[in-house]
Amino acid sequence: MKQPLKHRTLSAAIVDQLRQAILDGTYPAGSQLRQDALGEAYGVSRIPVREALFQLEAEGLVRIVPQKGAIVSELSLDEINDVFDLRRILEPRLLAQSAPHFTTQDFDGLDDIHRSFEKAIKARNVSEWGQLNADFHMALYVHAPQPRTRAIVLSLLQTASDRYTRLQLSNTKAMGIAEKEHAHLIALCRAQKVDEACRFLERHIEAVRKDLLQVVANAPKSRRKEKS
Repeated sequence: MKQPLKHRTLSAAIVDQLRQAILDGTYPAGSQLRQDALGEAYGVSRIPVREALFQLEAEGLVRIVPQKGAIVSELSLDEINDVFDLRRILEPRLLAQSAPHFTTQDFDGLDDIHRSFEKAIKARNVSEWGQLNADFHMALYVHAPQPRTRAIVLSLLQTASDRYTRLQLSNTKAMGIAEKEHAHLIALCRAQKVDEACRFLERHIEAVRKDLLQVVANAPKSRRKEKS
């Protein structure tokens, strides 16, 4: 039995825990999330659970289905394209605004995240891959004076993109590519080759999208949503 939630609002705390459980595979695609069972597990009423499920629906992690309730969303080719279209447009713009202002401390931080990412990959610590990938990308955009755009990108990285990042990194070749490309981005920024770094970032995002589309297309049908 989980301890009753006490931090922040109940619904926000439940959102965080359910989001993580979906992303790490505790609740795989197609799982039904029953309000009464979740309320009992978290020691709360159905109201904050219902609010949390609505938030997760807005993030694309669950679907609210009549007569069935909340269902964990399955992998979707359309969602991949939507997420990575937005990332390809927004992230190079943020990097262009941020990279010219990087300090030695910023590069130390990027190096630390990259080393942690390498360690997680070598240890096959799946639970850390998505978060470290998001941390790395957001550290690239720390000085961009567009807080709304950064918030959108963070949401993309922490929800749907995180699920797909873990799937994409499930093979050795993709893991090695991710390490090398992240290191190359740091090197370009350190050399103040900002335009080249932005072009490389766009290619990096597009390459991840293509790899994911291939992985999902080859996955068993039960793991992804079929088009009607």
